[in-house]
This record gives sequence, structure tokens and C-alpha cells, in this order.
Amino acid sequence: MTTLFPSVGLVTDSTGYLPAESVTRHGIDVVPLVLVADGEQHIEGELPQDQVPGILRRAKKLGTSRPSPADFLLAYRRAAERGCEEVLSVHLSSELSGTVEAAVLAATRSPIPVEVVDSRSIGMAMGFGVLTAAAMVEDGATAAEAGAAARRRAEDATLTFCVESLDYLRKGGRIGGAAAFFGTALAIKPLLGIDDGHIEPVAKVRTSTRAVKEMVDRSVAAAEACGEAGCDIAVHQLDAELRADEVVEALRVRCPDGTPIEVYPLGPVAACHVGPGTTAVVVSPRP
Repeated sequence: MTTLFPSVGLVTDSTGYLPAESVTRHGIDVVPLVLVADGEQHIEGELPQDQVPGILRRAKKLGTSRPSPADFLLAYRRAAERGCEEVLSVHLSSELSGTVEAAVLAATRSPIPVEVVDSRSIGMAMGFGVLTAAAMVEDGATAAEAGAAARRRAEDATLTFCVESLDYLRKGGRIGGAAAFFGTALAIKPLLGIDDGHIEPVAKVRTSTRAVKEMVDRSVAAAEACGEAGCDIAVHQLDAELRADEVVEALRVRCPDGTPIEVYPLGPVAACHVGPGTTAVVVSPRP
């Protein structure tokens, strides 16, 4: 059953990888990005997840496409038609995509005011922020109040990920500080993270096993630092189900009792830049 909030409409993009049940329950309007593989467009959310690894591996040319301002304007108009007085629009880091820019352009033509938030992150690091905003608007918060909370939660999250290869980051131009790894790429398994919206190196290790251990160690430390408020943990994976299961088991053993830990697929747009075999952990402190 969908719950609609009459005051604030909530819009986000598909790279939060929110569960469908949460999107429906909170009445969130998700505007999709697009994977472009050898000129063919695949809309995120419509492409079956089991087809993503093969498409990425076969494609000679990969890219992504942001939503257009018109796509966002339609979402803002839908909110107005539902009776909303304003919109909160939360999106992936502007360092990784032009999605925020498109939302800002659309906001200038919206029939109701729009608060656009650059989460400076991606995946459930952004997604947990969106869910916090949804709970706040349900309790009567304004778009500005809920947007500030979403931004804080996204910025406070720790996102660490292991990739099988730097090739996808190199091709996509999203390498950030990870460029420091090039030249030694064949000798290492890189551990990367998001820092103020940028992809940055976290550690150099020699094997996948050590990379996963380092990722778990850092995630456990982040969870323990959350104190009594606790945290939510998301494990993202693409074509790495067994490794993700191992990560979840290790986190459950070591993280504070009662910490929710769930596995979420990594969608094709994020996967375009990190590649198959990627595992990531998001530790999101609760407000």
C-alpha cells in the first residue's frame, strides 16, 4: 500500500538501489539513469539484474546517461498533481554524474518549490538518507529540514568497495584519487571508497581475500563508532554472491548485536564504473 504525503513529495534517482517495498511504502518517485552499452540503452530498474554482468563484459564501449531535466520536471509535476506543496529531490554525487544539475534545471520550471540535495554519495549510502527523509516528511518536516537530514546521513556513511579490476573506473573516467593505483594495477586488488563525492583509494592489498578482510575491518570499526544510536549496514554486490555472503557473515559475527545487515544488488549504472565482481559495504549511522 502506498503512503502519500500531502505536503512534501520525495524524488530520488535509481542509483540509491532502494528496495521496491520501501519505494512503494513511502511513495518515492524514482527517476532512472541509463546504462549505454555499445550504443544500446538500458534503463536502470528495467534491465534484469542477471543480465548486467554479461552486458558489461561483452560491451566494447560503456557509458551512462543522466535523466533529462524533462524527466525530473515530470516527477515534480506528478508531486504537484498529488497535492504536494513542495518537493525534496535527493541524488547521487555531482562528482559522479550530472544528475543533480538536471534536477536543478528542472526545479526552475517546477509548479511547486523543489529542494535539490547532492548526497555526495551513491548506493544505499544515499538510500538510507532518502529513507530518513521519508520518515521525517511523514512526521511533518519541511523539504529543507528533511533534505538537511538526508544530506547529513549520506555524508556520515562509510562506503568501501572491492573491485576485481580498475579497468571500468579507468574507462568511465570516475577514478578520482584511484589513479594512484595505475601502474601497479596488475599487482594489487584495490580497496576504494567515497570521500566527499569522489572515488578515492583506501588501501592497496595483494589478494582479494585480504581486500575483503580490510573492507570488513573498516566497516566493523565504523559500526562500532556509531555508539548507542547504532547503524544500518548494506552490502552491495554484482556477480559476487558468494563473497557477499561471506562479508555478511563476517559482519554479523563482529558488529554490535542487533545491527541490521542486508544485501542489495548493485545496479547497472554504478556497475558500469566498477565492473562485475564488485562487493561494497555501506555503514550508515542512524540519526
